[in-house]
Amino acid sequence: MAARDTNRRRRVLTGITTTGTPHLGNYVGAIRPAIAASREAGVESFFFLADYHALIKSDDPARVRRSRQEIAATWLACGLDAERVVFYRQSDIREIPELTWLLTCVTAKGLLNRAHAYKAAVDQNVANGEDADAGVTAGLYMYPVLMAADILAFNAHQVPVGRDQIQHIEMARDIAQRFNHLHGAAYRAAAGVDGEPFVLPEALIEESVATLPGLDGRKMSKSYDNTIPLFEGGERRLRETIARIVTDSRAPGEPKDPAESHLYAIYRAFASADEARALEADLIAGLGWGEAKQRLFERVERELAPLRERYQSLIARPDELEDILRHGAEKARAVAGPFVAHLRDAVGLSDFRRDVAAGRADTKAAGAAAPADDDAPTALLVKGPSARDFSLTIAYSKRGEFATGDLGDKPAAIALRRRIDALDGLDVAIGTREDGRAELQLLLDGAAVARSDGLEAADAEAERHKAVESIRLRRER
Repeated sequence: MAARDTNRRRRVLTGITTTGTPHLGNYVGAIRPAIAASREAGVESFFFLADYHALIKSDDPARVRRSRQEIAATWLACGLDAERVVFYRQSDIREIPELTWLLTCVTAKGLLNRAHAYKAAVDQNVANGEDADAGVTAGLYMYPVLMAADILAFNAHQVPVGRDQIQHIEMARDIAQRFNHLHGAAYRAAAGVDGEPFVLPEALIEESVATLPGLDGRKMSKSYDNTIPLFEGGERRLRETIARIVTDSRAPGEPKDPAESHLYAIYRAFASADEARALEADLIAGLGWGEAKQRLFERVERELAPLRERYQSLIARPDELEDILRHGAEKARAVAGPFVAHLRDAVGLSDFRRDVAAGRADTKAAGAAAPADDDAPTALLVKGPSARDFSLTIAYSKRGEFATGDLGDKPAAIALRRRIDALDGLDVAIGTREDGRAELQLLLDGAAVARSDGLEAADAEAERHKAVESIRLRRER
């Protein structure tokens, strides 16, 4: 069985919801660090327009269309190399909604109840004296599962996010682990690989700029209407917006606390260490807020001016943007398509012809207890909780040659298969292989009928306990 290589290159994935015009918070918290990571050696980057997510927040089609174009042009203007990375629209990848449903079916409702966005909506409703779920759509509630599908469809190792999004990455890990536990063995059989279906993703955060404050000091967010535009309105709009940043009432000459200033926090996200220290010292020495805002504008404009020029050129060429995204979707589907096809097989949504060829027909179904050919084997895979799988082939033939011993005839082999399927008389023991490694043995009435892969002796007892517990739980279902 071939090993599935998911660690050769570090895969990084990020996206921005297409519900508005990109702002400095998007740039600092997601776009800039993700693009920087895409240039590193050994990194395979996936960038996407999260337009399915947009439908959760916006029912204005014109706004969604405009935002998709603006965000595509923004990423390219900020230095995204569409030939080096995979750049696509979420809605162009049909495997994503399919995987969302597969993951939904293994996701605990209790996990979704704890999602920050859902809890915040419920808390606000309760505070307003309304029904707890007033105005809460299934889309908002299921948002974490769709986000998990975005990540897991490509088995991303890292996801650049703001600190407020860490919970979603943790939920994606929980969902992936649950799927791996339930369907990992079937996936390995379907895909012909070793290892679990899903890589467990990690959040990638720049500690100093993970969440950029807005004009009023809260997280910069379109929902708070406190954003500083990235390109919209040009240099003039940038200057005017920075001038509206809320500051305290301390006059020029009075010492100011940089740690309490969200203006300084924004400046630090763009400035070098020396520049940040210089402004910090000047604020403590009494620099006026007006002068501090001018310094912030000049520093931000120095970085954004050349990017804005490229952005305006791209916005004027929508056909070119469309071609780039369609090409990116082809690359993305070349990865997600075969993978999700194996996941379909793993959960039982496979092609009947392949099932028959692989001997995977349901032996409990009427008329499907055994293959028609008397010399054909039937296979059973019994999964343990830690991916220590017992593999068993029950073979029967007119000559009386059987993988599990001399059973005498075909009905005896079928009866054995049914007893194992029913978990009747099963136990697990530790044995020793010819190469000296330990193995788990699946016992039926004390006789070994299946064996696991090799184990380290120190791990054998713990693995045996897990396998026994797995059989116990299956009996109780």
